[in-house]
Amino acid sequence: MNKPTDLVSSNEHFSTVLEARLSRRSLLRGGAATAASALLGAIGLSGCGGSDNEPVTAPPVATNPPEKLLGFSAVSKSLADAVVVPAGYTASVLYALGDPLTANTAAFKNDGTDTDMENRAGDHHDGMEFFPLSATGTASTSANDRGLLAMNHEATTDEKLSSHFVHPNGGTQSLPRPAAEVDKEMALHGLSVVEVRRNAGKWEYLKESSFNRRVHQQTDVELSGPVRGNALVVTKYSTNGTKIRGTLNNCGTGRTPWNTYLSGEENWSNYFIRGAQDNAARGNDKSVTSLNRYGRSQGAASRHGWETGGTEDKYARWDISKKGASVDGSDDYRNEMNGMGYIVEMDAYDKSKSIKKRTALGRFAHESAVFGKPVAGQPLAVYMGDDSRNEYIFKFVSSAVWSAADATAADRIATGDKYLDSGKLYVAKFAADGSGQWIELSISNQAIASYAGYKFADQADVLVNARLAGDAVGATRMDRPEWCSVHPGTGEIYFTLTNNSNRRVEPSGSSQAAPDGANPRVYTDMKGSSAQQGNPNGHVVRVKEGAAGSTATGFTWDVYLFGAEAGADASKVNLSGLTADQDFSSPDGLAFSTSTGICWIQTDDGAYTDVTNCMMLAGVPGQVGDGKKLTLSYPRADGSTLAVDSYVGKAATADTLKRFLVGPVGSEITGIAETPDGKALFVNIQHPGENTASGNLADPAKYTSQWPSNAGYGAGKRPRSATIVITKNDGGRIGT
Repeated sequence: MNKPTDLVSSNEHFSTVLEARLSRRSLLRGGAATAASALLGAIGLSGCGGSDNEPVTAPPVATNPPEKLLGFSAVSKSLADAVVVPAGYTASVLYALGDPLTANTAAFKNDGTDTDMENRAGDHHDGMEFFPLSATGTASTSANDRGLLAMNHEATTDEKLSSHFVHPNGGTQSLPRPAAEVDKEMALHGLSVVEVRRNAGKWEYLKESSFNRRVHQQTDVELSGPVRGNALVVTKYSTNGTKIRGTLNNCGTGRTPWNTYLSGEENWSNYFIRGAQDNAARGNDKSVTSLNRYGRSQGAASRHGWETGGTEDKYARWDISKKGASVDGSDDYRNEMNGMGYIVEMDAYDKSKSIKKRTALGRFAHESAVFGKPVAGQPLAVYMGDDSRNEYIFKFVSSAVWSAADATAADRIATGDKYLDSGKLYVAKFAADGSGQWIELSISNQAIASYAGYKFADQADVLVNARLAGDAVGATRMDRPEWCSVHPGTGEIYFTLTNNSNRRVEPSGSSQAAPDGANPRVYTDMKGSSAQQGNPNGHVVRVKEGAAGSTATGFTWDVYLFGAEAGADASKVNLSGLTADQDFSSPDGLAFSTSTGICWIQTDDGAYTDVTNCMMLAGVPGQVGDGKKLTLSYPRADGSTLAVDSYVGKAATADTLKRFLVGPVGSEITGIAETPDGKALFVNIQHPGENTASGNLADPAKYTSQWPSNAGYGAGKRPRSATIVITKNDGGRIGT
């Protein structure tokens, strides 16, 4: 692979080309004094088709200012309990926790007494996608005024065991948990589909829409791909290993080229419990190694105590101790956790189609799943991250080659079977010289077949235990890989690395890792008087595939942006030269606009929240290799120096990175979707007021947040996760 140069690339950036095109469109949209100029304005509004070299024989007499990417004024950092957007923009609450999804479901009272949660919006709105609907209610790719929001409901706001905002007095904080509380919390996790429309210029959701849907912990979901039917997923509920109930802790999303919804199951392991003697019950077999690697040690308590809700099977499934006498696990739930941790595919348009977990894409703490640019006749590539400290970045390459006709296939889930159930899973290894390689995770790989740490039985075992397979081949341990997205111009893949408190110059134990090229920073960040170690602010790494594209096994990389406070040391921490209008910490959500090419970056931060609430930034990136090489030096205890070579992209400027939004107190900013014309942007505000103690529920003045009630939305004052819609007051595209 070619090594990135220290020189700035002479290639014209995609952003330059895009801005030139946008400026031309804006010129054509200018005032029309003649019929000819009016016609030219209409051409400019079309937004697609035609040549950029069309002759302009009758320019308008007057024009509006050219449309410029990041043409808004940067939003300042804020600690206000409000959503703050730039001047000239409006943010409106659209869809919040508890909102009814059927005509017969009562309005949400927001006092903890509400019921029928299976027919309401779930909690902790996270990743989402917008699926356009035509005027006749059919699937579309271009409708801008009507569509479906498919959304993840990751978790609930907790204190100890209870999801306290949804129970009258904060819920039961000890075991056993009452069945009614457990049922309510299980229903709040999962997915929702809700119809939204623009009516008289204002966006609204339709509670009576036939498209509205909830997926929760009692919903049947199929296991699809190589793991389907394998002994590792046999349970009392599915004795043939073909299905599981529900999808859990859903975080990032994705959208397939055939117009279906992908959801990533993230931190699912802590919902399960293992008994204090479970290792012995299992005969200390290799399942113990697997469970430990995925965070379920013997005797570990569960997050909510759902297993104590009663004797019914829906509660028993959360106890994954070996209790039965069977050899295969068909009489208990010892294998239940092996059915969680996948990318889930759902057809948002069609309730009759099965929801499927695509096991060929591996099992880990999934965030989003993003496709590389589809090329007819070539396999599809799907990129993913494992969101835990010191975990890996993955790529799946389909066995089937892409056919453009499948973009409009009538049976979208069957199309998913074609592309997502068979292929190769790879893990990334980053080298210090700016190159990298994709290593196939296959049972035929000798490093995996002979791995001393775990005896893999077959390819299904490799996929179920993708982390262990990554260990076996020596993949690069990353600083919590979260969302990823593909640059619409260059095709390069961007990954957010949120932070890593376990990065150390001299690691102590297997839970810590030394800095390396792709994760080069180790420093102390002060939050008040508290010292935060490792890489508290995170960064964004980007990858450029080799000449073979989706099937390439080599790549080049650099760091697009390093999160940092503006005043941090520019030689060790603020390596991207961030100013007060750009500084951020802990990048998480990430998506490129297909309309403007803007890169939206969202934060889930605890390191900088003494100065500002979490935020969303807009970026116009260049490309891999447009910056420089850097070397960071770290003193060791023995007096020697650890030198770490890395590569950083071109420094941020006011024209390439700006803060666009700051959220309410205690919230994470997450989830990004837009209408095809780019004139409405949907964003999720997750867990505002999360530090409110349950003992303060009787007094709203003690809530750390009262959003969105303080923005005029809904009953009660308890804070609620919610979706907002952002529009530009002049009707233009968001971010220009």
